[in-house]
Amino acid sequence: MNWIPLQVLTVLFVAALIRSALGFGEALVAVPLLALIIPIQLAAPLAVLISITVAAVVLAQDWRQVHIRSAASLLVATLLGAPAGLLLLTRVPGPAVKAVLALVIIAFSAYSLIAPKRPELNHDRWAWLFGLGAGVLGGAYGINGPPLVIYGALRGWSPQHLRATLQGYFLPASTVVMCGYWIAGLWTPEVTRYYLLALPAVVAAIFLGRAVNQRLHGRAYLAYVYLGLIAAGAALLLQAAF
Repeated sequence: MNWIPLQVLTVLFVAALIRSALGFGEALVAVPLLALIIPIQLAAPLAVLISITVAAVVLAQDWRQVHIRSAASLLVATLLGAPAGLLLLTRVPGPAVKAVLALVIIAFSAYSLIAPKRPELNHDRWAWLFGLGAGVLGGAYGINGPPLVIYGALRGWSPQHLRATLQGYFLPASTVVMCGYWIAGLWTPEVTRYYLLALPAVVAAIFLGRAVNQRLHGRAYLAYVYLGLIAAGAALLLQAAF
């Protein structure tokens, strides 16, 4: 019996559940695990298609929760920062950069978890800086999420606002990436076949994740967010080591 489709479906279900519940984090699950099952040329575009699907469904449900100005500022800054990320990828030793970024993310998140009073931002004037950081990280290593999540946490957004606003960012960003895969010939019939196979499970995971998100509040939600960021930092450290 061929277990590969079931394994792909399981990974995508878990990834979509995490993304729908927290608003981010599926990249830590989807691509690394899919790459163990199917070729990376299939895994990467498949993960982006799932990202687009989650973002579209979430926005259809909760578009009123989106901080539109923040999402737009972050997206524009990301597009400006992406070329710098590509330059970083080609000119600077990757392991050293990944290790430094990982340690910064882990240190900030650990501090935010244990500090009696977390730092806060009361305005959007610094959105461009975090969007730029997301562009650099995304252009270099395909990891946009941590700077965006840190920004939302510093702004004190509720779980519902953070989840929805991140999807307002990820939908256009992932669509641009998918267009690139299509131009490069990586959106193949096999990618579409896996996507359609997993779609019912992914949609179910989105609704289940929304139910989880609706039950998260305040410090408990931020604790999950910072633990997710620590996991992202640990993943970067592992990439740097190997």
